[in-house]
Amino acid sequence: MRYMMTYDLMETMRNTNQWMGATASAMASYPLFSMVPNPLFSMMAAWGEVTERTFQRMIAKPDWGIRTYTCEDGRDHIVDIVPVLERPFGDLIHVRVNGREEQARKVLVVAPMSGHYATLLRSTVKSLLVNCEVYVTDWHNARDIPVSEGKFDVEDYTLYLVDFMKELGPETHVVAVCQPAPLTLAATAYLAEVEPKAQPSTLTLIGGPVDPDATPTDVTDFGRRVTMGQLEETMIQRVGFKYKGVGRMVYPGLLQLASFMSMNADRHSKAFSDQIQRVMRGEASDHDAHNRFYDEYLAVMDMTAEFYLSTVERVFKNREIARNEFVVAGHKVDIGKITDVAVKTVEGANDDISAPGQCIAALDLCTGLPDSKKASHVEPGAGHYGIFAGRSWRDNIRPLVIDFMNANTRKPRRRAANKNKVA
Repeated sequence: MRYMMTYDLMETMRNTNQWMGATASAMASYPLFSMVPNPLFSMMAAWGEVTERTFQRMIAKPDWGIRTYTCEDGRDHIVDIVPVLERPFGDLIHVRVNGREEQARKVLVVAPMSGHYATLLRSTVKSLLVNCEVYVTDWHNARDIPVSEGKFDVEDYTLYLVDFMKELGPETHVVAVCQPAPLTLAATAYLAEVEPKAQPSTLTLIGGPVDPDATPTDVTDFGRRVTMGQLEETMIQRVGFKYKGVGRMVYPGLLQLASFMSMNADRHSKAFSDQIQRVMRGEASDHDAHNRFYDEYLAVMDMTAEFYLSTVERVFKNREIARNEFVVAGHKVDIGKITDVAVKTVEGANDDISAPGQCIAALDLCTGLPDSKKASHVEPGAGHYGIFAGRSWRDNIRPLVIDFMNANTRKPRRRAANKNKVA
């Protein structure tokens, strides 16, 4: 109950700040106050507007916002988000462009489960829609999943990826962004042993901590400093009474957001201060640069406690994947069994979350893969976000990834003719 009270207290504080912002905005916007030439009222209204939106968006799941896509025929085609496989903790979705000929290149984008929704990869998905059939892992917010659905840890996550890959077939090109890189590598190795014909054609790992100790960062140092008991005591709470997952142990999104913001507190403070000034001057808009960024950045989701804790313990502390000692459902995964999947790693030279060296370690683990099927790229001047969603991705990295896919596409197997077929 102590953990549940803490969760509800955080939600109460968020709700109160949203209410205060709405109240300030409404009161300071009364026409009567316009007769008083005091900028205090304008500042109060602007502060209220920014504050209300800031705290309101923290519990809202962002929309994909991809309504239409202009194809080579010059027409705008409707885009639908279609579930392919639905699971309690995450779905496999298809970003389908209606009325367009099906693209030969099938891409599965594995989104991170690290505090934000899959929509964080919106720009990545849009850039791939040009000439790919795009599928995405859409992870669910743990606070909305009833306790009756059971646990979800790194092994369950890996098995979800295995099911998604099997569903899409061996012609699939998998792109794992950040956190899921080591687990996607493990899922591919698992398939290589259990069901090799279901392996994807290529695997592209972007900025992920395959070997966190290869190049230490503040993230890896934090994982080393704290004990698992300290993490469980300070980071884990029970979902409160407001949500369907009441009683589920989670690492709350609001707590994660507080950590995110504290890492660059000065920059965020200035961003909100500047936005209040723009609202006062009438220069802000609903979809300006500030709102576009923070609508996504502030929308956070809870992770199951077991997933968060097992990630820290098994991926970061024990380095089970880096040491090729990872076990899934009682089966010890051997990454060296990957022999027929081309693997490419992408890193940003200025990445301070998954620094260069952490992701490329995957290639050394693929001992059964010939060098001709291995590739790596370090993007000069790029930070963590830029290697999958910024200019570096659009101008340099995406073309390299597409070329890699083209060079290693596995041709679909032809079905044997039915000799007994009646003409």
